Amino acid sequence: MIRKLCMAPSLLAWSALKGFSVWPMSLTQTRYTISEVEARTGLTQHTLRWYERIGLMPHVDRSHSGQRRFSDKDLDWLAFVGKLRATGMSVADMVRYAELVREGEHTLDDRRELLEATRRDVRARISELTDALAVLDYKIDFYAMNAVAGKKAQS
Repeated sequence: MIRKLCMAPSLLAWSALKGFSVWPMSLTQTRYTISEVEARTGLTQHTLRWYERIGLMPHVDRSHSGQRRFSDKDLDWLAFVGKLRATGMSVADMVRYAELVREGEHTLDDRRELLEATRRDVRARISELTDALAVLDYKIDFYAMNAVAGKKAQS
C-alpha cells in the first residue's frame, strides 16, 4: 500500500494539534525505512537525518541494528512540515513549533500564535501575488489584442 502525503486540511489540522508521540511504536505498526520514506516524501535521506538532528522530527524509532524505522505518524508529521515549508515558515520557527508540540498541551496558545503569524505572512504574500497576476493578465490581454489587430490589418 502506498500512502499519499497530500492530506485534506482537516487532517492536517488534526495532525498539527495532535502532534506526534515520543513513545516507542508498537510491534503492529507499519514501519518504513529511510529509503522508503525518501521515496514516499521526496525528501532526501540527508534531509530526513538533518530534520531529526535539529529537532524538527520527533524521536524516530530504531531497529535492533540501529536503522531508523519511521511510522505512519512520522509520515503525517513530515507532510505537515512540508506544508509549513510551503508557507515560507523559517526552519527556526518550524523547530520551535516542534518543540512546543513535544512540551505538551500547555503550549497550545503558543502554537496557535506561531501559526497565526505564519497565516498573516501567507495572506500578505497571496495579496502580492494576486496583484502581480493582475498585471500579467493585463499585459497578456494587451498583447493578444494587438496580435488580433495586426492580423486584421494584414488581411
